[in-house]
Amino acid sequence: MERDRALDVAVTGVSARLPGVTDLDSWWDAVEGGAVLTRRMTRAELLDAGVPAEVAGAAGYVPVRGVLADVDRFDHRLFGISARDAELMDPQHRLMLEVAWSALEDAGITPQAAPGDSTGRNIAVFTSGSGSGYLRAMLSGGPLDPLTLDQALHGTEPDFIASLIAYKLGLTGPALSVQTACSSSLVAVHFATQALINGECDTALVAAAGIDFPQGGHLHVDGGIQSAAGQCRPFDEHSDGVVAGSGVVAVVLRRLADIGDGPDPYGVLLGGAVNNDGAAKAGYYAPSLTGQEEVIRTALAVADVPGSSIGYLEAHATGTRIGDPIEWAAASAALAAMGAAPGQVAVGALKATVGHLDAASGLASLIKAMRVVRDGVVPPVAGFTALNPLLDAEGSPLRVPTAAEPWTGPVPRRAGISSFGIGGTNAHMIVEAPEPAPARPVAPVRDRVVILSASDPEALDRTVERTTAHLRREQPDLADVSATLAVGRATLPERLAVVGRDSAEVAELLQQRPLRTRGRAPAGPVPVAFLLPGQGSQRPGMAIGYATALPGFSMALQECLAVFHDELSERLRRALFDPAFPADELARTELAQPALFAVGYATGRALAGLGMAPCALLGHSLGEITAACLAGVLELADAARFVVIRGRAMQSCPPGAMLAVGCDADTAWDLIAGSGANLTLAAVNSPASCTLSGTEQEVERLRRHIGDRVFARRLHTSHAFHSRLMEPAVPELAGALTGAALRPVMTPLAGNLTGKIVPVGGTVTLEALVEQVCRPVLFGDAVAALARQHPHCVAVEVGPGQALATATAAAGLTAVPLDPGGGDPGRAILEALGRLWTLGVPVPPHALGAGEGRRIHLPGYAFAGPRLLAPEVNRSPMVTATTVTTATTGNPDPEVTLPKLWAEVLGQDDLAKDADFFALGGDSLLITQLARRIHDEFGVRVPLRELLAGRTLGRQTALVHRALTSIANA
Repeated sequence: MERDRALDVAVTGVSARLPGVTDLDSWWDAVEGGAVLTRRMTRAELLDAGVPAEVAGAAGYVPVRGVLADVDRFDHRLFGISARDAELMDPQHRLMLEVAWSALEDAGITPQAAPGDSTGRNIAVFTSGSGSGYLRAMLSGGPLDPLTLDQALHGTEPDFIASLIAYKLGLTGPALSVQTACSSSLVAVHFATQALINGECDTALVAAAGIDFPQGGHLHVDGGIQSAAGQCRPFDEHSDGVVAGSGVVAVVLRRLADIGDGPDPYGVLLGGAVNNDGAAKAGYYAPSLTGQEEVIRTALAVADVPGSSIGYLEAHATGTRIGDPIEWAAASAALAAMGAAPGQVAVGALKATVGHLDAASGLASLIKAMRVVRDGVVPPVAGFTALNPLLDAEGSPLRVPTAAEPWTGPVPRRAGISSFGIGGTNAHMIVEAPEPAPARPVAPVRDRVVILSASDPEALDRTVERTTAHLRREQPDLADVSATLAVGRATLPERLAVVGRDSAEVAELLQQRPLRTRGRAPAGPVPVAFLLPGQGSQRPGMAIGYATALPGFSMALQECLAVFHDELSERLRRALFDPAFPADELARTELAQPALFAVGYATGRALAGLGMAPCALLGHSLGEITAACLAGVLELADAARFVVIRGRAMQSCPPGAMLAVGCDADTAWDLIAGSGANLTLAAVNSPASCTLSGTEQEVERLRRHIGDRVFARRLHTSHAFHSRLMEPAVPELAGALTGAALRPVMTPLAGNLTGKIVPVGGTVTLEALVEQVCRPVLFGDAVAALARQHPHCVAVEVGPGQALATATAAAGLTAVPLDPGGGDPGRAILEALGRLWTLGVPVPPHALGAGEGRRIHLPGYAFAGPRLLAPEVNRSPMVTATTVTTATTGNPDPEVTLPKLWAEVLGQDDLAKDADFFALGGDSLLITQLARRIHDEFGVRVPLRELLAGRTLGRQTALVHRALTSIANA
């Protein structure tokens, strides 16, 4: 009978920092090759690490360890932790935060909730850590100031790391610390699977660390468990004990039935068990054969698999004289009793490779066992020579591989993992190779947006390098890459976006790092303004790119075309979707204006549907009608009718011409006067860009007069818009909206006649919409008004062309044309969406390519934070006593002293007056410390609520000044 898989749990994400290697792939290469990654440290290295000279030189000291590089580095800014807080955190806590982040990324889960929003993040956290040598080092120099001690305890005690991870990553499931000595992390995995099966969470994150401080060797004691030779040799005839190693590991678990479109699992947990030896052993530190045998039997029973189905055992395997024989006997008895044949089960012993990772050892063993069953390669036990004669090999299911070998055990490939803690808490898990992912439809090859972000430029560069190398090496489906990076990564301020058709092209683009697709998003919301173009930007087939690349456009366009009469609707459809449609026919005002209106309306609606609610709408000529419709002033049907009549009426006016000139309005009038031409100023687009209108003869007269003194270019128009030549259209337009009600403005709207922005609730008159056809468009004034109201807004040209974006950029605002013309319009629109995202505009994931692909394993954030070591660690006992702070004598200057207090509390210098205490990692505990320090230094008390409200350095300095003045005047 096939076993019930309803309770199976998939491991979907993995992250680890292990001794002697830079990543998990290089670690696995070392494991497969039988390499030993522990190393003998020089005396200079020991002293530099912080090992006291008298210890390093002691008789019996063995300077061997699995050394983890860069344990003092921490990207504290990414987590919003002040440098001072980070200094006081145990490196185990720091690195557990980082590997937790990376494991979630590897599982395709955004590792950081939006500020204040943890909706849908029912993710549990289970953590395990070793005792804090870092705290002991801080205390070895003498007692700490009580507040510093309290801060240090929160950053070093294992009780707090699970809740800290949950807080920093916005995870709302249970957050528990699991401490059972060496078996802690595998016990945590067991509890995590139970939480998933019981429905207590949807996802579980398990993280563990074993990092001593300082990282050094050990002092061998006769009869002890630590190796005199300095090499851990599990099950070997030369075994003489264990060697320590440092490591940090995290995994992400989900119910197998729930992984959906998530990344392929690394392995599937079928079941496990935890027990304790109780009193059935020689002593507290001694292992129990009975307890270990029982936990393996129970795990197999819970997993509902026989011992005959197990082909590999990743053993606890400390290489000790007592522990190895007991473990070998217990595992042999349990597996044989459950059906395993002699020699069927290959044994693995990770401690021989990296040393004993203490609380993280079980989790590291799980990762190794998953790799074995997934790849079907059994690695050797590193350094193994011959079997320990104390182990009974006769008839045992166990055997020790001496070289990498292909899997020869039962199928499906299954393994057991054992982890036993000092004190007797035993854990055993059963893991199975994941089934091949079912075939799925191949996503079409098309342009897709690929986005990356980081907290600072250097981190972004490192992330780009890692991603580029992976894309070149693995060539994953770009649809999957785009989807994973859009929905499975945190959205951080330093951003980059590229558009390509396959992984090779994207890798090349990422390597180039084009500046136009790179930006830094501000901390707060980014206002967006829509620029709606007028006639002249139209081209045949101009809707194709929008329909291809902009979600929601096609539906909105269909809604718009439906309000035109059938003949015009069909004609518009051909013009918008057929690049071969006659350009001269589309240039006719009677067709160009409805076509541009339809595209502008549909694009505006689509962008709004993506969450881009505009702070203002700025239309140019015809674009003002489109803006009025989007702003709620005109119903769609009324606006469409007005546009049709407007286009027809303007088409019937006398022909004319228009000339764009690169100068301001005063200069343009001077040029007109100097030429004697009878022309009108039709538009003021920017301080250095105007448009003139009149008859063709008068326009040519001015153009010849200008010569090359200023830029001048004839526009492709058949009429002199916004001039007196349009006056015959006015009567017909005046009656175009008879019976239509113009409603109050719902989105701020720029008026062409005034150049002012009408606020929400304001009114737009029919007369203004009519008269603008023969009066100047004051677009430049509207842009200036926008810049005053929203100086940091991003203006998006909502329609074909980039004339309005160019004019807006000239006024100092950031402007992005969606479809600037030239090249592939679909790609251009995707590039524009990517550019908007880099600027901080909240473009949703499905607009950035997350709709068709599935999440896959991709390289994540490239951590490389600053080196942070608490000064308390380096204190000399000779000069250290209880820190007592007394008020400074004299009259300290708040302008000088308060920045010093901030630097003391936050660990950050070079502070500006607008620096925000909480943005720099401050919290309620640190603000309390700051209040105390202010009282110590100045002898005044500033109420805590005032410090909380006045969160910047400048405001708090003013509060101290005020308090000092109050005392002086009392």
